[in-house]
Amino acid sequence: MAAGILMSVGPWVWAGCKPTPPPAPPPSAETAAEPSPGARSVTRNGVTVDFTLAPSGAPAGESQARLLEGDWAEVRFRIRDEATGQPVRGLKPAAWMDMGEVIEGKGGDRKDCREKIGLYLKGIVGIRPLIDLNAYYLLVMNQAPSISVIDPVVSMTGTTSLYAQVFLKRPGEDWVKSRNGRRLFVSMPLADEVAVVDTETFRLEASLPSGARPVRTAVQPDGRYLWVGNDAASAGASGVTVLDAEKLVRVKFLPTGRGHHEIAFSGDDRWAFVTNRDDGTVSVVDVRKLRKVKDLRTGPLPISAAHSPLSGAIYVADGREGSVAVIDPERLEVTARVALQPGLGPLRISPDGRWAFVVNTAENAVHVIDTTVNRALHTIPVPGKPYQVIFTRAFAYVRLLDSERVQMINLSLVGEGKAPGTQSFVAGNVAPRQAGTLAIADSIAPANLEAAVFVTNPGDSFTYYYMEGMNAPMGSFSGYGQRTRASTVVDRSVKEVEPGTYLARVRLPAAGRYDVALLLDSPRLLHCFSAEAGENPALHVGERPLRVEFLDPPAEAAAGGKVALRFKLVEARTGKVQAGVTDVAVLSFRAPGFDREQTAAREESPGVYQAQVALPAAGTYYAYVGAPSLGLRPEETPYRTIRATAPAAGGKDSHAARAP
Repeated sequence: MAAGILMSVGPWVWAGCKPTPPPAPPPSAETAAEPSPGARSVTRNGVTVDFTLAPSGAPAGESQARLLEGDWAEVRFRIRDEATGQPVRGLKPAAWMDMGEVIEGKGGDRKDCREKIGLYLKGIVGIRPLIDLNAYYLLVMNQAPSISVIDPVVSMTGTTSLYAQVFLKRPGEDWVKSRNGRRLFVSMPLADEVAVVDTETFRLEASLPSGARPVRTAVQPDGRYLWVGNDAASAGASGVTVLDAEKLVRVKFLPTGRGHHEIAFSGDDRWAFVTNRDDGTVSVVDVRKLRKVKDLRTGPLPISAAHSPLSGAIYVADGREGSVAVIDPERLEVTARVALQPGLGPLRISPDGRWAFVVNTAENAVHVIDTTVNRALHTIPVPGKPYQVIFTRAFAYVRLLDSERVQMINLSLVGEGKAPGTQSFVAGNVAPRQAGTLAIADSIAPANLEAAVFVTNPGDSFTYYYMEGMNAPMGSFSGYGQRTRASTVVDRSVKEVEPGTYLARVRLPAAGRYDVALLLDSPRLLHCFSAEAGENPALHVGERPLRVEFLDPPAEAAAGGKVALRFKLVEARTGKVQAGVTDVAVLSFRAPGFDREQTAAREESPGVYQAQVALPAAGTYYAYVGAPSLGLRPEETPYRTIRATAPAAGGKDSHAARAP
C-alpha cells in the first residue's frame, strides 16, 4: 500500500470524545420565510450573519469569483447583534460544506441542504458532508515509523476510530505544525531527515535532508523557517538546520556547539536562541542574516528554553546548577538568574506568558516563576518524577515518569499569597518509563475544546481522553497494534478569530456550487449559504480518466462469509459508464493488514460489476478496486469499509473508544 493511504471509517458518533452538535431545529415559521440560500447575509432571532468564502489570505471582501478547485479558502461568518451592530462573541457554531445538490432519501424523497444537516447529525452511514467544519483529528506518533490518525468523533460502531495512517522512512522523535496548520514536520534522527505531512490529506508530502541526527523541531513565530536541532556527535555537525517551511528546501546549517539543542525565538522573529547542552552555552542567531552572533554562558547544563510573550524574555533552565537564566532579547545578555534546585528539566510558559513552569525530576517537584518580576513563586511537590508539562487555559498538566497518574495544577490558584496543590487522574495502568526510551515530543495534547486533553501512555499504548472536571478519562483509543509515543491534534473546526468573526480554512476539493450550512444553538439559527469554485485546469493535467462509484455498499456483515460489493467504473470527464472490462478485481484486507485477498469481479449488467469479498474473521475490512487494462491501480482508487461482526457478542476490546 502506498504511504499515507487514507483509511476512512464510517461516520459513527462517539459521544464521549466530543459533544454531539446540537440537533437541527424543527421547521417553523421562522425558517419558512428565510432569505434565499444564495444570500450572503441573513438576519434572524436578533442576529445578523454575513458570510464570505474567499481565497486564503485575501483582503476582506475579496470577490469569490477567483476561487478555484484545489485552492485554500477561508470560510468566514461575521455575526453581529441585529439591533446594535455589535459583534456577538463566544458562540460555538457548527458548520458544513457540501456540493450544492440534493440527495435521495428513503422512498425516493429528496433532501435539500437543511435536511441534509439533520442526516449529518444522526451519523447515517454513507451520508457525510464533503467538508466537515467541526472536525478535528488526533495524531499519535508510533514507535514504528508511522503516525496513526484517529477521528475522535467518528468510529465504526465503537470498535475502531482509525482514520488514516502515515508511513515514514524511520521513527519520529519530535514534531511541530506549520503556522497555518497545513503541514506537520516530524524529525527522524535515524534518517537524518524531517518528514513533511500534509494535514489536509494525511499523506507524506516530502522527506527533507536536515543534517546529522535531527531531533528538536521549532517553527519561528512568523512561520517562515523551520528550525531543526542537530544532536550530532561531532562538534562541526552539531547545531541547527534551517529549512524554508513553505518551499520545503534547506536554507542553511549553523554549527552552534555540542550536545542536545532546544530552540526559542524572540517575539519579533529577530533572534533565535539555541541551547548547547554539552558546552553549557546558548547561541544567539540573527534570523535575518542566519548568522550566529554570540554565545551566552547560562550554566553548565542548559536543558530547556522558552519565550514569555508577557515579559519578552527568554528563560533557560540549567539541570546541573538548578537555576533559570533570564535573557533580554534587546541587550542579548543574561539579566537575571532565578535560583531553584538541581535536577531541572523541561520549562514551559503558560498561555498568558505570566508563569514559567519548570519540572524537577530529582526533587519530585514543579517550580513556578513569576515572569513579571523573575522570581520563584512556588515549589509544588508531585508524587513522582515529572518529565513533561503542557497547558490548557485553566490547568497545567504534569506527566510523571514513574506513575500512570497525570497531575493537574489549577492556574487560578497560582500567584502571590496562594498555595497551589495538585489533583490527578489515572491515564492507563502502566507508568510511561516502562516503555523504555521516550520521545521528546509531548505525550499530552490539548483537544479542540478548551477544557480537554488527550494523554498518550507509552507504557500501555493507549491514548486517553480527559475532560476537566471529571474524575477519570471518558474514553480511550488503542494503539491499533502499534507502540505509541506522543500525540498532537489537527483542528479544522470553525474558531472565533476576532470578536464576532468565526473562521475556518479549507481546501476546495472540487469545482462546482457549494452549500455552506451554519447552525447556531443559541440564538437558534440554521441557514445555508452558497458559493462557487471554478475548475482549475492545472489540476487535471495527467489525471486518471476513471473513477469508481460504489452502489449501495454494505457497512456491516457477518464474519465467516462473503459480501457482495457492487460498483461502476465511470469516465471522470464525461460521466460515461465503462462496460466490458474483463480484468476488474477487488483488493481487500482486514485492518491493520491481515487476510489480504484479491477477488475477480464479474460484470452483472452493462457497466455494473460485482465481487464476492470474503470476510474470514471479525474486524474492519478495506476494499479497493483495480483494473490493469485501464491503468487503474487499487491504491489510487476510492475504497469502502466493511465491518465483519462475530457471530456471538463479546470479545471486544474493553479499551476501545465508546460512549461512557
